[in-house]
Amino acid sequence: MQNVPTIMTVAGSDSGGGAGIQADLKTIFALGGYGTSAITALTAQNGAEVSGIFPVSPDFVLQQIEAITRGFPVRAAKTGMLFSAEIIQAVSRAFKNHGFPLVVDPVAVSQSGFRLLEEEAVRALITDLLPICDILTPNIPEAEMFTGRRIEDRDGILAAGEELLEMTGGAILLKGGHLPGSVLVTDYLFQKGNAPKEMAVPRIETNNTHGTGCTLSAAIATGLGKGLPLSTAVSQAQAYLNEALRNSYTPGVGHGPVNHACRMGTKT
Repeated sequence: MQNVPTIMTVAGSDSGGGAGIQADLKTIFALGGYGTSAITALTAQNGAEVSGIFPVSPDFVLQQIEAITRGFPVRAAKTGMLFSAEIIQAVSRAFKNHGFPLVVDPVAVSQSGFRLLEEEAVRALITDLLPICDILTPNIPEAEMFTGRRIEDRDGILAAGEELLEMTGGAILLKGGHLPGSVLVTDYLFQKGNAPKEMAVPRIETNNTHGTGCTLSAAIATGLGKGLPLSTAVSQAQAYLNEALRNSYTPGVGHGPVNHACRMGTKT
């Protein structure tokens, strides 16, 4: 078992278990990694609401990250909900000279519509974290937040993706799930020096979409931690999320989670 890669997630805790740290660790385990975590905030939430957020101090977020990197051979990391500019700045300092792939999922709003990123934190993401990430995984509303563009079609995605590519130190996976219609969902992978790559998967009609962005980015990080090329890590992460959506369920109110155990014999 010595070849199991250690993957770090830096994100908020979801008391409902479907997103955040909980979703990340389930995903990493299901895909053959060893998950470690630095918690940025505690949330009181379920599939229908976020009723409270208690942020962790930036110094303690940094202390968690440093403890992990001292104690484990981290092969890849991902960030999720970071909440404040101060936490983002602390995380950016910790990863400034990272020697492993860094996936940034710019979590801004919960599935139930609750804001998870303070207004002033957007600028810190752009100036401090995006330049050092290896891949950024925004959905359409998040891409609109960064670029100020309205994205309504494929042309809008292509324009926003190229603009985002100039803001980052790595690649962009701009997720197309918010575009209407079609039996397919097309995500767009932008890499410097390459034409955008369209990566389509079947659209799954379900209300159980809580934690989809967390799951996808954690799956990408796990693939990169195993040494997969970026495009392969993305396509395998898409396939895992698609399967988890097809086998999703509703354990409580509101948006249910995807089924992170779909490859471990737990089907619905």
